[in-house]
Amino acid sequence: MGQHRGTKNAWKRREAGAAYVFLAPWFLGLIAITVGPIVASLYLSFTDYSLLEEAQWVGLDNYARMFTEDDRFLQSLKVTTIYVVVSVPMQLAFALLLALLLDRGLRGLTIYRSVYYLPSLLGGSVAIAILWRKIFGTDGLVNSVLLWFGIEGPGWVTDPDTALGTLILLHVWTFGAPMVIFLAGLRQIPQSYYEAASVDGATKLTQFRHITLPLLTPIIFFNLVLEIIKSFQSFTQSFIVSNGTGGPVDSTLFYTLYLYMKGFKNFEMGYAAAMAWVLLLIIAGLTGVNFLMSKYWVFYGDTK
Repeated sequence: MGQHRGTKNAWKRREAGAAYVFLAPWFLGLIAITVGPIVASLYLSFTDYSLLEEAQWVGLDNYARMFTEDDRFLQSLKVTTIYVVVSVPMQLAFALLLALLLDRGLRGLTIYRSVYYLPSLLGGSVAIAILWRKIFGTDGLVNSVLLWFGIEGPGWVTDPDTALGTLILLHVWTFGAPMVIFLAGLRQIPQSYYEAASVDGATKLTQFRHITLPLLTPIIFFNLVLEIIKSFQSFTQSFIVSNGTGGPVDSTLFYTLYLYMKGFKNFEMGYAAAMAWVLLLIIAGLTGVNFLMSKYWVFYGDTK
């Protein structure tokens, strides 16, 4: 019996050893590509580091300078917050509306779903950002259409009052990913619920408020968390539309764009690392708040 147990333990050790051998590349990648840079950036956030010279320890100076001396940092935080607060609800509402329309049993649903998902694949690309700048330029497509009605439109991307709005519109246009998730959620709601409500005389709006919306709240919550995180990390749109300046008058100065400018244009890599950690804390804090608040409005089956 003891010999059998020893043989069994030896076999388990060999299996564990083989598993670790196969997992070794993943662990190496995790340490070298993820954990290593994270630890390095945390250290650099407490230093004055220009990429060209030795890093000098400055403690909390970078963090203090952000909130007390750097007006552009505060402006980038303001612009990004407006962008997230306005664009995310608009995008999710539009995605849900289209998901409801596509859930009506259309022929060729797969084709429609693919076509509507396409903007999400292309929306963050450099080509689409360039196209967006052309469309909303002074001589762009939007102003050409307005001229047909005798209206002379502004330079949408060169006017501080409208430049951020064009980027918000671009974000709303990339509704494909949340729309597909909403559509999958709608397909999971039993049709019998709607049939019973119809028998009781409930209108379509009442059915949406009391059946569709409550049962979709887990999907809404999932999309909300993902889109908030993604929106705070937006970079390409602002970089291309503003030619990497955040203009006009810093009206499109996204947080990530300013971080890039500090790190790779001004060579203040220590300051940029500190900005990255502040962004991480902001996103983590908002995600935590969303999870805490979810118990008041997200329904999971018979629980709230």
